[in-house]
Amino acid sequence: MTTRTPPRRGATLWALAAVVAVTLAGCAGEASEEPTPAPTVTETFTQSPAAVDKKAPPAPAQTWPLTGVPGEVADRPAVAVKIENSPESRPQTGLEDADIVWEEIVEGGIARYIAVWHSVMPSEIGPIRSIRPMDGNIVGPLHGLMVCSGGKAPFIATARDAELQVLTMDGGDRGFYRVNTRPAPHNVYADPADFLAQADTKHSASPVPQFAYAPSMSVASAATAGADAPTIAVAMSGGAHPAWTWDPTAEVWERSEGENPAEAASGTRLTAANVVAMKVDVRTAQGRDPAGNSIPESIVIGEGTGFVASAGKILHIQWSKESATAVAAITDDDGHPVTLAPGPTWVELVPSNGSWETVGGTEPSPSTSTSGTAGATGPGASASAGVSASAETSASAGARGSGVSPGASPNRSARTSASPTAATSSRPTSR
Repeated sequence: MTTRTPPRRGATLWALAAVVAVTLAGCAGEASEEPTPAPTVTETFTQSPAAVDKKAPPAPAQTWPLTGVPGEVADRPAVAVKIENSPESRPQTGLEDADIVWEEIVEGGIARYIAVWHSVMPSEIGPIRSIRPMDGNIVGPLHGLMVCSGGKAPFIATARDAELQVLTMDGGDRGFYRVNTRPAPHNVYADPADFLAQADTKHSASPVPQFAYAPSMSVASAATAGADAPTIAVAMSGGAHPAWTWDPTAEVWERSEGENPAEAASGTRLTAANVVAMKVDVRTAQGRDPAGNSIPESIVIGEGTGFVASAGKILHIQWSKESATAVAAITDDDGHPVTLAPGPTWVELVPSNGSWETVGGTEPSPSTSTSGTAGATGPGASASAGVSASAETSASAGARGSGVSPGASPNRSARTSASPTAATSSRPTSR
């Protein structure tokens, strides 16, 4: 009989453990042969809103409307004042600060001015005289103040019809006074600040430009297309012969009364960046002056010829004006708008039987060439060109007329009212 010996329990457990270890080792070997996948990373981007420039766009550069000179423009009306220009009235006070001066012929062939102040307000102006029939039609586009010592009722009515606020000494308006250094009627003076203080709401805004201005003198129409004109002699009447001579150093036209330098009471030479001449018809207005003379009226509503002088050159022009309140349009002979140099402008309203000539320059000739002017400001500002003929007839150079040596500004005597603080502004250096 055979007896079977059962296996021992401990040996069996060891055998099983060995099998399990071998199996696990094999699995571990197989697992090590496969790469461990990289963990998935999810990136979250927060998109910030696009940067917004909250700064307002720069304001366009300001230019004074009556000169085209850059500057911070004061919110005030233009003050147009009737200024005398007889030999007894010279030298006048404040003319060196005027933005625009119109010269016209009145009774007896005497010249008078309408001087307009806006960018600079001097503390004293004068001598002030009475209104004439064409004055409202000349400065109507300014929509500001028209100041005179007085005048005939129809002439004052014409100025008011042209949407001007008329202030007169005879009417009792404030600001006028007489000086004791000159005889009447050449002694009426004023502080323009007194007139500004009386501007009503309809006549308080800054004026619109009366001319188109180039951004600089070098690209003004006459500078680019005009003929050389060292001196321009104008014959307005038998007793009015203004002349303008170009100063290349100061870059201004210097005014003379005939052969005598024209100066203000301050001793400052009267100068301009531009001289404009407009040939005008003249008719006899209703009524007569106190001396019994007929009263001439320059016709500025209509059209005609003339010249613009800038930068020592002269350019023939055509002008037209539709109404008393319309700005005059100025073009060259090819119909292109004419631009002026930045700075003060004097306008000669030359009667149709008057004339002008250039002295020492080259004779201008017609031309069909054109040239553009970029960046111009003012009415009809775009391009300018075309050298054209100058005066229709020649005037005698070295003209007649008398000047008065400059002297001190007249002293004030009694004043009709206290003067408020003057609204002043220094003249920009670019004239």
